[in-house]
Amino acid sequence: MPFKPVEPFRVPVATKPGVPDRAFKLNLATDARDAKLDKAAAKAKTKEHVEELRELQNVFYADGSKSLLVLLQAIDAGGKDSTIRRCFGNLNPQGVRVWSFKQPTDLEKSHDFLWRHHERCPAGGMISIHNRSHYEAVLVERVKGLVPETVWSKRYEQIVHFESMLAAEGTIVLKIFLNLSPDEQADRFQDRLNDPTKWWKFSASDLDERERWHDYQAAFSDAVSATSTEAAPWFAIPADQKWYRDYLVTGLVRDTLRSARSQYPSPAEGLAEEVEGFRTRLAKPLEA
Repeated sequence: MPFKPVEPFRVPVATKPGVPDRAFKLNLATDARDAKLDKAAAKAKTKEHVEELRELQNVFYADGSKSLLVLLQAIDAGGKDSTIRRCFGNLNPQGVRVWSFKQPTDLEKSHDFLWRHHERCPAGGMISIHNRSHYEAVLVERVKGLVPETVWSKRYEQIVHFESMLAAEGTIVLKIFLNLSPDEQADRFQDRLNDPTKWWKFSASDLDERERWHDYQAAFSDAVSATSTEAAPWFAIPADQKWYRDYLVTGLVRDTLRSARSQYPSPAEGLAEEVEGFRTRLAKPLEA
């Protein structure tokens, strides 16, 4: 059972995997109005989650029998970068890889749409975080008309099969949509414009994309409703308040790692019987 406070934000499992549910609308809460705790309490809980996450990651990495793939999707200014920094920044970097998927290169475009994502999926014991993901192929490419509907409409089923294969091979697939309101997005864009140190984050194209808000919401609704499965669930996390978002995401990832039931590997055969002898040898000074 995942972290209980995120359950209201779990996207229902698709009735027909690979087929969008036209009745589903991505109108779940974007803010903390229904939160059961205040900002200070949530921040304290988040700190506890991060501390436990560090310990859970250690044993997950040592065990090596499973891997974790975290997919982060959001509208522009949704908070993907800060979510990664605040929720995963204190983990052992040896066991975590963050991949940011921007416009595909010519080489990547010469392959199938899943190729560049598949090769960046985690090996055993590893956590991979995809900042944007293979879902761009049914979001940006759909909204901007980069590929025809006859192409992108088939990708939902292909994605379901891809993620099912990953899960069958031992990868835990966790998909998080940071659910931002249009008012909060406008405030974050204004904040960037008001601070010269944040100008690098802003582009005029951001406003062009904002004008497609409703098109993106429809694309997100179709994508998550078609591809939320038992093996690879979607969670639409309220993202207007960063402290609430961090509390929910860290709790969700913590419980996901708990469910892996990882264990430290057994010691080499005979090691337990030799431990005292090894200690004695280590206590002796090295000869000059």
